[in-house]
Amino acid sequence: MDKPEGPTSHDVVARARRLFGTRAVGHTGTLDPFATGLLILVFGGATRLARWAERHRKTYRAVIRLGRTTDTDDLTGATLVECTPAEWPPESAVAAALEQLRGTRLQRPPAYSARRVDGERSHRLARRGATPEPAPTEVTVSQLTLVEWEAARITIEAEVSAGTYIRSIARDLGELLGTGAHTESLRRERIGPWKVGDAVPLASLTGREALLPPLALLAGLPEIALSPDELPLVRLGRDVSRPGPTAGEAALVELGRLVAVGRAVPNGWHPAVVLPTPEDA
Repeated sequence: MDKPEGPTSHDVVARARRLFGTRAVGHTGTLDPFATGLLILVFGGATRLARWAERHRKTYRAVIRLGRTTDTDDLTGATLVECTPAEWPPESAVAAALEQLRGTRLQRPPAYSARRVDGERSHRLARRGATPEPAPTEVTVSQLTLVEWEAARITIEAEVSAGTYIRSIARDLGELLGTGAHTESLRRERIGPWKVGDAVPLASLTGREALLPPLALLAGLPEIALSPDELPLVRLGRDVSRPGPTAGEAALVELGRLVAVGRAVPNGWHPAVVLPTPEDA
């Protein structure tokens, strides 16, 4: 769905629970309240498949404001430092700084993030007045394109690996340019094969929408067709034997319907996550 600015991802889930009449609703990746764009909701047994959707690369469009740093690294936070230089960095300097932020590197998450510090969410510590420092994590910025440059505002488009913070990219860009910076607006346009243009706006959600099958969440995984004899065994967690080498993960299906997610074992597949039957869902 297409989340508007304002509600939290949890607010969106709460509304979906009311409209669809079920508690079994989750999402596959948080969007901050100020951010908009694509948010994938999962229902019923498909909530157990959220992590497979989260593995995909994500595409964002963001406006970065130079000259102001905040404690949240976005426009909602308290100002830490503010400056107005005699001249803003030229476009060539911005392009060179963006080049340094591409590729695979360690990224320091924002203090106001869901990362854990000493077993507690970093944002909770920060709201209590602490100064948490989440450990840097390895991320990959596959694409980082300068879309528009206008004095103190820079519009970028970024394709990044799971776990990458655009707010951190904005903060690091401001440090490289010597002006400080924060994310002024942020929109998630794509998650793997899913585009925001195909999403339902939150205001238009009715609870009568046709949901995608759970198999859609496993886009990119090979599919292993189960025989009628194998189906009850898989539902009991028994391995599926297959000749030849197996590796990684696969979707175990019956007549095109997802039964389980298989993990490679010697000579076959082990049903690591078994979905409920339609009668139990």
